[in-house]
Amino acid sequence: MSVAKVTEISAVSSTSFEAAIAEGLERAGKTLDNITGAWINEMKVDVANGKVTAYRVNMKVTFVLKD
Repeated sequence: MSVAKVTEISAVSSTSFEAAIAEGLERAGKTLDNITGAWINEMKVDVANGKVTAYRVNMKVTFVLKD
């Protein structure tokens, strides 16, 4: 039997939502082992002078706890 935990993180990218998700998961993987999935809770863009300057995501990351 395994037990999982969920933690919420935020990530940002100047490129795209997909890049923000990938960067967030890559960073989470440096401190969390056994990541099995993520739910994207929110997506938001920052806008300046009518142009998108940043893509932000809030996500819940699931990882399996070690025995």
